[in-house]
Amino acid sequence: MEKISIIIPIYNAELFLDRCLESVASQTYSNIEVLCVDDGSTDNSRGICEKFAKRDSRFKVFSKVNGGESSARNTGLRNATGKYIGFIDNDDWVEPDMYEILYKTALDFDVPISVVNFFRNTQTEQTKMVNINTIPDGVISPKDMMIYALNRDNYRGYCSYIWNKLFNADLIQKNNLLFDESLKFGGDVLFHAQVVLSDGCKGVYNEKPLYHYFQRESSTAHKRDISIKMDILKAYKHIEALLIKKGHLDISFWAGGFYCYHAIRTAELAIEQKNTDVLSLMKREIQLYTDDYIKTNENFPEKHEQLYNLIRG
Repeated sequence: MEKISIIIPIYNAELFLDRCLESVASQTYSNIEVLCVDDGSTDNSRGICEKFAKRDSRFKVFSKVNGGESSARNTGLRNATGKYIGFIDNDDWVEPDMYEILYKTALDFDVPISVVNFFRNTQTEQTKMVNINTIPDGVISPKDMMIYALNRDNYRGYCSYIWNKLFNADLIQKNNLLFDESLKFGGDVLFHAQVVLSDGCKGVYNEKPLYHYFQRESSTAHKRDISIKMDILKAYKHIEALLIKKGHLDISFWAGGFYCYHAIRTAELAIEQKNTDVLSLMKREIQLYTDDYIKTNENFPEKHEQLYNLIRG
């Protein structure tokens, strides 16, 4: 029963925070510390955190000037004392046995990363993620973990996010890993790649869905902000370089394909906002990564046509 540190970056989440924190307080795995990092909220988020801390000593509240999710997560990492690290987004929630299953699975297979499937939730619907290709039982190599994370069409239940995973703190600490605070968006997928590609890493996957990923239109991922889109491009550039550095040139095209996908989305936003400079830049980047995009979407010819129309337009 080693301690698990659960890090929750919080910003103006008063509408969802009770549900999130209650799901953590109700975990069947009791040896946890919950690091609630208030990232300069202007609503009652801090008050909600303090309410939980008063009734449950496992909850710890940290306040800081607003610096973004990566900065808040780093505050959590610097103050975590657990043998294992988990992350939850402030508008999501978890099943009662999530951390018990993650922990036991990590121990059973003697791996530093344990992963579970998840639900995608909206205000009206709940959908279990389904892997088109089966992830085999047993220990997973770093290379395969990266493929599962980047080949999202076929491995929807794995993903490159950090919240459906449990990380051994030693792996993070000995490699001096922190989130890139210069990225407003995409810091989590980059951090995942850095941990997975660390020396000695391996993982295990459990098909049971235990995390609830709540999608709302006001989240950072849905903002029509070109600077945010540019950050996710930087993240995938870093991931591509990291794959090559670690000797995985043969699968680096998966990162290139994702880079091109986000370049297409950014180009579409630039057209909408009449930003000709960004549009010209994205068209050049798309042309550089066209082969990777085609290769990673070989079963989706409609995406090929979309790409060519954008380049020709």
